[in-house]
Amino acid sequence: MTYALDTNTIIAILKNNKDVEEKGDKVITAGDKLIIPPTVDYEIQRGLLYAPSPKKEKIYFSLRQHYGVGIMTPEMWVKSAHIYVDLRKNGFTVGDNDIYIAVFCLLNGYTLVTRNTKDFENVAGLRQVNWVDE
Repeated sequence: MTYALDTNTIIAILKNNKDVEEKGDKVITAGDKLIIPPTVDYEIQRGLLYAPSPKKEKIYFSLRQHYGVGIMTPEMWVKSAHIYVDLRKNGFTVGDNDIYIAVFCLLNGYTLVTRNTKDFENVAGLRQVNWVDE
């Protein structure tokens, strides 16, 4: 199984949250994988540019190199547009970045590791876990 790390999960790691780090280590020990969605990579990098922290940058770029960053395919952009419209027609507002992250996970069969489970609850078929508050 592959777990995709949401921005808030990576921020927890950057803030030295030992529980989250241990859960990630258990996943890897079990033979599963971790990956960073491309939208999350963008969100983390813009945050590090806005508020530079050499320590956090070193940690993040080590994670990035170790886990890898996924790719958004043309199919994913189309699926994102469909999900946006479906949600909007049903009265739900979800940020574009969250839709991109959800679609990246859906189409790759990944489980999203996020603290913001409410943000994704209306995306049908998305598997998600919360390592921060469990």
